[in-house]
Amino acid sequence: MARGRRGFPRGGMPGGGNQMNQLMRQAQKMQEELALAQEEVAEMKAEASVGGGVVRVVLGAGHQIEELVIDPAVVDPDDVEMLQDLITAAVNDAAAKLDEMAEARMSQVTGGGLGFPGF
Repeated sequence: MARGRRGFPRGGMPGGGNQMNQLMRQAQKMQEELALAQEEVAEMKAEASVGGGVVRVVLGAGHQIEELVIDPAVVDPDDVEMLQDLITAAVNDAAAKLDEMAEARMSQVTGGGLGFPGF
């Protein structure tokens, strides 16, 4: 068989273009799955409550607070610091949950081989 410049049979890669076509199909399928996963991640929400449920927060995509519920019994004008700490803890807990959910979903597509900053 005649060989081209790079040692492959004339006409292209060994085995013809079948391997390349298969790789292209796999890459396209992964790209579609990744786009779907990104859409799902954009719709995820995470909820956290602290202090026995006196502060509850729901975060959406981009860590935006979608809901914040504070039991009036926990509002003490002489101890605003405690309320601030409860809100901070609830938001941070919900953010960590949201990150874990997003990372788990993206890992299903990538096999855990790629890192996605911000997830």
